[in-house]
Amino acid sequence: MMRLYDSGSFFDEMLDGDQPKPHYLSFYRKLSAFTQEQLEEKYQQAQSSFLRQGITFTVYGAQGGTERTMPFDFVPIIIPHDQWLIIESGMKQRVKALNCFLHDVYSKQQIVADGVIPRSLIEQNPYYFPEMLGVQVPIQNHIFLAGIDLIRDEHGVYRVLEDNLRNPSGISYVFQNRYVMKEVYPEFFSKHTIQSLEKQMATMKKALLSHRPPALQAHVEPKAVLLTAGMFNSAYYDHVFLAQQLNIQLVEGRDLIVQDLKVYMKTIYGLEQIDIIYRRIDDDFLDPTVFRQDSLLGVPHLIAAYKAGNIAIVNAVGNGVADDKAMYSYVTDMIRYYLNEAPILENVTTYHLDDDCQRAWVLDHLHELVIKNVSASGGYDMLIGPHASAEEISNFHEKIVKHPHQYIAQPTIQLSRAPAYQNGKFYPCHVDLRVYVMKGDDIFVLPGGLSRVALKEGSLVVNSSQGGGAKDTWILKEELPHAKSSSRCAILDGKI
Repeated sequence: MMRLYDSGSFFDEMLDGDQPKPHYLSFYRKLSAFTQEQLEEKYQQAQSSFLRQGITFTVYGAQGGTERTMPFDFVPIIIPHDQWLIIESGMKQRVKALNCFLHDVYSKQQIVADGVIPRSLIEQNPYYFPEMLGVQVPIQNHIFLAGIDLIRDEHGVYRVLEDNLRNPSGISYVFQNRYVMKEVYPEFFSKHTIQSLEKQMATMKKALLSHRPPALQAHVEPKAVLLTAGMFNSAYYDHVFLAQQLNIQLVEGRDLIVQDLKVYMKTIYGLEQIDIIYRRIDDDFLDPTVFRQDSLLGVPHLIAAYKAGNIAIVNAVGNGVADDKAMYSYVTDMIRYYLNEAPILENVTTYHLDDDCQRAWVLDHLHELVIKNVSASGGYDMLIGPHASAEEISNFHEKIVKHPHQYIAQPTIQLSRAPAYQNGKFYPCHVDLRVYVMKGDDIFVLPGGLSRVALKEGSLVVNSSQGGGAKDTWILKEELPHAKSSSRCAILDGKI
């Protein structure tokens, strides 16, 4: 059998020392049967498949063109059934509490009155919109789709790294990673019973259509569209994929018009009223009469129609107040406050830099910590202290002193690793997992999610815009004592 590497002091998803963990053993045996030439041939075939299908993302400001194919690694992240049950329960609990918080923030703000969360964290948050106070969102649900980032620390404990409640991207890659794996590496699927992705889009559409606007009559089937900023948006492939899979129209702001506080789509047959907008543009650009006056991406008077109850917008306007990196550290308090439950999944320790004592300590320990801009995403405006130069540390010291409320600090966690195969060799890379949670009348967690991998050796940054790639994520089905037969039925059940 082949040797990959020794996991050493790191927690490795696949290896214990230099041996595969029990839930990876079958995969490892199949992997060992490939020659180096076969691995290289399949690697090239997988990359060609992504290119052929146009599975891309955009890097703004990049040299040599902005359009990139998503780097893909074929070694999957395999999660046993019992571990997934914990993740699934923790995700549902977290989204439920975050939705309670958003409903509270835009109504009574009881959590502030009770002293659980500082008022300043809400009022100074650039994603808090007082215009939304008192607006009745359909089914009292602000979060149609959440993308919650998980990591495992050096002890293998899952921790939530970040909540994405505005426009979480990347769900298309979950499905395409699985498609490419089945196409290029069918051998791996014959001995695994893995939770299927086949019917997940039907679940997502059901959740979407459950957001009926208050004014829509009960017997009328709601009409939904996906609002995109257009082909130059970094996640445009995601938008196209979702519109196709959900069987809804992909539109830009110029395709919509508001008349008599109702929203219509322009068609060759005239105007057609729509009821639900799955928007993939930020709040600031939605309506130039309320937010940014220079926006050409949104729809004038859309918010007036929203407030009148004639249109549903998902995710809801103003969700950013809950997924701000400064608010993140209070989510476990929200769970205790709203649900009266202990958090199933813990956060990473977080320091607030507008606190004098915490800031003083952090400024003395920048070389040990990770510093993040509370409003940034995609790995931008971030300092990883142990890997930073003296000049970079000095620059962040200056930024924090000048704008302390704009940054948070966290310890540098020894992220879990997993094998990756690139350039003809296996080597360990740090990984995280974005889990997608859909909320309509019920809460549903997509089985698996987007495993992101820092393909640059030694890097801690998994974002595709910063050199990261993706892996398929397998959730093993529960093995019943009488179902361990390798019969044809059992094998077919595992082919997803």
